[in-house]
Amino acid sequence: MSKLVAFTYSLLILFQSFNISLEDLSKFSTLLEHADYHKEMYGDNFVQFLAEHYGDAKVEHENKHEEHKDLPFKGAHHFCSHIITPFITPSVTFDLTSYEFVKIPFNFHYTESHTTFEKLSIFQPPKVA
Repeated sequence: MSKLVAFTYSLLILFQSFNISLEDLSKFSTLLEHADYHKEMYGDNFVQFLAEHYGDAKVEHENKHEEHKDLPFKGAHHFCSHIITPFITPSVTFDLTSYEFVKIPFNFHYTESHTTFEKLSIFQPPKVA
């Protein structure tokens, strides 16, 4: 069961990494209809159709039809890039100076406490083991 959950989560993360929304999936039929239109009118195959609408020839073919804005993957959210570019180069310097050892005198005094209030006969270790 845990392998199934892990596999499902990994597919979910993979699908989300493609940045495909439900709106794009609903427009997929429009993509196929427009591809059929290009096949009938211009004789383009599917690869040429994708090149004209999403590839290098996109700029030349962009204003020929009104249906281009209804095609999937045309939203501005597909062109954003989330790359963090660090412009700060870290410089690490080491200070290798040696300091003179200074002996600090002890500032405490310990004396063992002795009291006469102890009863020595009660708190003795056992004499015979």
